[in-house]
Amino acid sequence: MTVTVFIVSLLAAMAIGMPIAYALLVCGVTLMAYLAATSGLVIFDSQILAQRFVEGADNFPLLAVPFFLLAGEFMNAGGLSRRIVNLAMAWVGHFRGGLGYVTVIAAVIMASLSGSAVADTAALAALLIPMMRAAGYNVGRASGLIASGGIIAPVIPPSIGMIIFGVAGNVSITKLFLAGIVPGILMGVAIGLTWWWLAKKENVLPGRKVPLPERLRITAEGGFAVALPVVIIGGMKFGVFTPTEAAVVAAVYSFVVGKFIYGELKWSALYGLLLAAGKTTAVVMFLVAAAMVSAWLITVANIPTEVAGMLAPFMHNKMLLMFIMMVLIVIVGTALDFTPTVLILTPVLMPVVLKAGIDPVYFGVMFIMNNAIGLITPPVGTVLNVVCGVARVSMDEAFKGVLPFLCAQLAVLFLLVLFPDIVLVPLHWMMR
Repeated sequence: MTVTVFIVSLLAAMAIGMPIAYALLVCGVTLMAYLAATSGLVIFDSQILAQRFVEGADNFPLLAVPFFLLAGEFMNAGGLSRRIVNLAMAWVGHFRGGLGYVTVIAAVIMASLSGSAVADTAALAALLIPMMRAAGYNVGRASGLIASGGIIAPVIPPSIGMIIFGVAGNVSITKLFLAGIVPGILMGVAIGLTWWWLAKKENVLPGRKVPLPERLRITAEGGFAVALPVVIIGGMKFGVFTPTEAAVVAAVYSFVVGKFIYGELKWSALYGLLLAAGKTTAVVMFLVAAAMVSAWLITVANIPTEVAGMLAPFMHNKMLLMFIMMVLIVIVGTALDFTPTVLILTPVLMPVVLKAGIDPVYFGVMFIMNNAIGLITPPVGTVLNVVCGVARVSMDEAFKGVLPFLCAQLAVLFLLVLFPDIVLVPLHWMMR
């Protein structure tokens, strides 16, 4: 009955148009009232809500969120994004369907810089859609490719989603970051192969083949941008800094490169960039704080035990249990945005994962990857909406374009369900 109260109160609040953060608070109040009325486990008290709300945001690892968001703002304004695209163009732009391969390569590199799917997608679409339209590409298909490339950002480190999951699920963020590298690359390979197959049908103008000296010059110029993920991942692997400190390094590095090396980041733009990062941070942190109220009450109400009871027939088979949980998350991801899904389902599913003996880091990577795929599934599909706005295409046209790439990403997801060692073996090697 407690599970029913939780789900009904949350869905009812969302159904009347209430923002997710407020819906989570309403859900928490409803659970508190229900528990007070039926079992006396908690007393209905607004001070408890306020205390849990503040404690939800008062968490040191969450400091990484504003700094990674700020790094993304500096990256786009300082010319790092454009130089990454130029670098990919120099090496693969002249192949058949070359701009598609540029999209895939640029998406993987940019994913390792900002950790934000929306920011990466907006930057890629703004840079590449005009070029693809002018070269005669199917704009719907191109939009689908860019959207599916953008969702690699939450999987490859640094990932804001993994930071939130690590805090909510009490899982090592450093291990999550390192474990996400191989799955993120596989996502890129999958959409690259899918594009290779689809590009045979594209009747487009080939790009100019860039002479080798110019390629080397463009590569050297873009090297400052490409060096950032090496610094971040290498620093965490060798214990030089924590994920939170890595976020500060990323913000400072992207500012220095954009301002003093590329010279494109203007002092006059600094206030606007700080304000944009601050506004996005406020939205994320308000969601996190509200979700922590519900998470505490989920634990008090013993909802994870009820869910574990429902999944008990599958507990003996880790692979089947993972498959069922992945299907559940795919379904939820079509209706909820990325961050709310992570915050709502993590406290419910993590006890089940631990009881079944599934590695929490492996589950975290799969969970984040699954939620990322939800960003390109209607009706919510935040990333799909972003690319529709930038490319000026309809949602129907964009969804038709993204469908082959969505299937490829789901294939990678379920490949990792069948073979967990693809995630775990590289992680163990990198943690040595």
